[in-house]
Amino acid sequence: MSDAPARPAPTRSVSETELLSTLLELGRDVMSVLDLTELLERIPQLIARLTTFSAFSVYLLDEHRQELRVAYAVGYPDDVARTLRLRVGQGVVGAAVEQGRPILVNDIGLEPRFVGPLRNMNSQLAVPMRRKGRVVGALNLLSEYTGAFSDQDEMLLRQFAAHVAVAIENARLFRAERQYTETLETLAEIGREVSAILDRDKLLTRIAGLTKRLIDYRTFGIFLLNDATQELDLKLAVRYGEVGTAHSVKLGQGLVGWAALHRQPVLVADVSTDPRYINLVADVRSELVIPLLVKERCIGVFDLESPELDAFTKEHAELLTLLASQAAVAIENARLYEEVRRNEERIERELRFAQRVQAALLPSEPPTRLRSADVAGRFIPAHELGGDLHDFITPDPNSLVVAVGDVSGKGAPAALYSAFAAELVRSRTLRRRYSPERVSAAGVLASINTILHDRQLEEYYCTLCYAAFDFKRRVVTLSNSGMPYPLRYSGGECSSIEIPGVPLGSFAGVSYDEMTFALHAGDVFVFCTDGIFEARGADGSDFGTARLRAVVSAHATEPARQIVDAIFDAVHTFRGERRQDDDMTVVVVSITG
Repeated sequence: MSDAPARPAPTRSVSETELLSTLLELGRDVMSVLDLTELLERIPQLIARLTTFSAFSVYLLDEHRQELRVAYAVGYPDDVARTLRLRVGQGVVGAAVEQGRPILVNDIGLEPRFVGPLRNMNSQLAVPMRRKGRVVGALNLLSEYTGAFSDQDEMLLRQFAAHVAVAIENARLFRAERQYTETLETLAEIGREVSAILDRDKLLTRIAGLTKRLIDYRTFGIFLLNDATQELDLKLAVRYGEVGTAHSVKLGQGLVGWAALHRQPVLVADVSTDPRYINLVADVRSELVIPLLVKERCIGVFDLESPELDAFTKEHAELLTLLASQAAVAIENARLYEEVRRNEERIERELRFAQRVQAALLPSEPPTRLRSADVAGRFIPAHELGGDLHDFITPDPNSLVVAVGDVSGKGAPAALYSAFAAELVRSRTLRRRYSPERVSAAGVLASINTILHDRQLEEYYCTLCYAAFDFKRRVVTLSNSGMPYPLRYSGGECSSIEIPGVPLGSFAGVSYDEMTFALHAGDVFVFCTDGIFEARGADGSDFGTARLRAVVSAHATEPARQIVDAIFDAVHTFRGERRQDDDMTVVVVSITG
């Protein structure tokens, strides 16, 4: 407060009708602004048409911290506006927010609650901004004059604050949607970049830098699992941009070991309250650990730590999980590349190793907890390595996703392309756990097509049939990108599901169709690669769709495993002594209940 005598405010002469008309106009004006920064800048300009003031500030409420911060100010020193914080209930502004009503002070010298850096002010009007009964912040007007604000000013500002609250909420939603879109674009960019790095040390360093674009961490570590010792070795540690000292953590030990063992993210707001926490870095208060999964196998973890309580959110966990799915594939690819490079002079051993890797990446057994379906699959490559892929994924207890695909070409390149495509299928399918409304069968294919096309490997493409079974709603939704038509046995009839599509990776911007069928007990769905349909007999003819339908119809009431074996037996008999020309994959889903 100033030591000079308080000055009375100059009088204003504006009719009530003019003020109400102006208020309506300003309400429309403020509601038309969607950019939050622009909106905050416009507010004092608009309020100046309703009343006069010497200084102005917009406070926004951090509900989690119960703290008010200055989002925009006029007449304040810049450093003060950036750092000023008020607790709810503190000062006139904090009291107005706590009570949910305007507070008018016409002589600050008589107001014990007044706090703030502007000691030359003599009047204050603090008006909370409410949206659907919830306070989102406050408008704060200050004047050098005593009695500067009237009851009419309070009424007008209360009405205007309601418009501003709605406008701020709209601007925040607009910003959140824009940030979400930008985040997805950043994730796609990161995915493209990390997948091109095959040197593991360079890859880990680059991942740490790219992660900073998504989450502003203080300490970040990448642990990789050593299968021989069952320890998580710290391969990269960044603290304030500096490389830290490496150490190891036993699998299951601490938050890091627990996340790796259970293959689940760990989000701890206060590590001092979690008995699993092991103090490896001084002054850590909160921690976020995300497992790096290749299929269901954990190869390591991301570990973020902060000296602040509750520094990480569920949104951070979701973002880092998406990044981890891409990084895990890249790290695994880098590891495989390193193995191949070290052993390239021993081609036979390299091929045997690659065969084991491919077998490990393919599902060894179908899901065992399905109550409504019996599932089986089988893959036989034409050579040492194959380009076929198939997977069974259970995003949640009431669903099953079956993916069957075929990559053009043969040998190691096709196998690597196939492994990458299979991991793309899995990572994009598992997004349903966090954003089920954003994931569809056709959407998964379109997303994978974009990524594969961006790799610019024109000589390679992938055909894929994607089927999402929803046992709660009793429906299955299919989308196809050039695979042979799957078969559906229902009500005693076996027919092809004719759903065409463009192979993945061939063209940019392709959209895919979907077909949905009701599920009934006894229904059988059969997915085969073209190695089954195009198997050549002794006379040079193809095995074809008609023979496949006959086999399925004859064995439709048998378990899924027996249907798969019957198809392979029929193809083998039909081919006779003729060699296998192409990879063969069959997946059968039999609806049991």
